Amino acid sequence: MKTKYRFLIALVAFIISTAAMPKLQAQTKKVNNIVLVHGAFVDGSGWRPVYEILVKKGYHVSIVQQTLTSFDGDVAATIRILDQQNGPCILVGHSYGGAIITEAGNNPHVAGLVYIAAHAPDKGENEADLGKKIQSAYKSLQKGADGFDYILPASFPADFAADLNPAWARFMAVSQPPTSDKVFHGVIQNAAWRTKPSWYMVAGADRIINPDLERFYAKRANSHKVEVKGASHSVFASRPTEVATLIIKAANGALAERP
Repeated sequence: MKTKYRFLIALVAFIISTAAMPKLQAQTKKVNNIVLVHGAFVDGSGWRPVYEILVKKGYHVSIVQQTLTSFDGDVAATIRILDQQNGPCILVGHSYGGAIITEAGNNPHVAGLVYIAAHAPDKGENEADLGKKIQSAYKSLQKGADGFDYILPASFPADFAADLNPAWARFMAVSQPPTSDKVFHGVIQNAAWRTKPSWYMVAGADRIINPDLERFYAKRANSHKVEVKGASHSVFASRPTEVATLIIKAANGALAERP
């Protein structure tokens, strides 16, 4: 009888451990692919400091170079890169890039989302309307007669990149790609943060997106939130160590949080 009981106890223990195994494996396995999406008025080169940190740590990093001419086109450009990934990935968006990853993040390759001082609209919303509810501090946006917007170069360093190396900030100001105003009115059809885990970085001194709006986005999405005091909207470039650290946390935790 004792032998029988020992066998039953061992069998139950085996069943329990086997049932828990997938969860344990997810907790110990990290995502190795990272996809970075830039925002408006900049291009993918601003991600270089973050890229270099992640690559040195062994991650496979891809950077989307969207055209900033249409929201649907920018989502498609992101999905094109996502489809090239060999396995799950972490999708990261800065600023307007947050709206892009909110839609593109429904791609099956995406295991988790990281928002860096970014918009995170819900279904039926667009970032232009949300920005009016909690207004930002900058007044330097210029609307061209051709439908493309840009930030007044003289004001760009203070409004967009106050904590960035001044020479780099001035270069970003004169090399900024004008952005079609209509991209800010792209309506979200299916918000990926409702079904996938997310992480959010609030830039504490952001003049482009009000930090309170960023905090609202993070709370609504139930994101893992960090806040960088004194960080400008260019936090993706000015604080690469903090940004890379958050992305790595997402890569280490995304699979464990998936249902």
